[in-house]
This record gives sequence, C-alpha cells and structure tokens, in this order.
Amino acid sequence: MQLSKVAALALIAGGPSLPSVSLARPVSECSISGTLADWGENSMADIDLASGESCQFPIRMRGTVNGSDISQKPTHGKLKRLNQSTFEYKAKTKYKGSDTFAIKATGQGPTASGTSVITVHATIK
Repeated sequence: MQLSKVAALALIAGGPSLPSVSLARPVSECSISGTLADWGENSMADIDLASGESCQFPIRMRGTVNGSDISQKPTHGKLKRLNQSTFEYKAKTKYKGSDTFAIKATGQGPTASGTSVITVHATIK
C-alpha cells in the first residue's frame, strides 16, 4: 500500500502533464464588402476591423485557386498566407485609420482563368 502512495505522488508531482488547452479566440472571417471579379480581372474589396484584431480573408472566386501570394504588404498591420486560398490580416495594436494590401492569385473558373490582383482596403477602428 505504501508503494502505491509513493507512485501516485510521483505522478502528481513530476509525472507527465496533461495537454494544455488554448483559450485563444478563433480568428473570424473578415467582414468583406465588394464582389471579386472573375479570374484574370483585378478586384477591390473593403474590410472593417478593430485595432489589434485579426481576420481571415478567403479568396472567394468561382473555381479553383492554383496559387497565391502577397503582392503588396500592409503598412499598418501584418498579412500572412495560411494556405493557397486564405490569408490572415492583423491590424497593428492602437492604430486607427486605413490600411491597404494586395493579393495576387492565379486560378481557373467555369468561364475564365488567369491571374488577378485583389486590392483590399482595411478600415481599422
């Protein structure tokens, strides 16, 4: 009986720990106004978010995204590519105003294919 108490104490004090649970809030999709044009045509979109917040910007053009990259980095935030069709924008903390970034994407849809540049204007509140 004494040995089982020592083993239990060893597990509590120095044994393997339980996995930690992240309490981070999931990043929501950007509130986008504007309609993306077809593949091969350039588009403009507007997003709104609060200072210091992040949102995901998915490329929602009909068809398949074959490749994408950042063609213009934002001045007052950070933009990163999460996968071929989704980017995440994070506004700089304590900054309020506007920011602009651009994404270059290549794809193919039911009626057109080609490369498009999507310019996004962010309003940071």
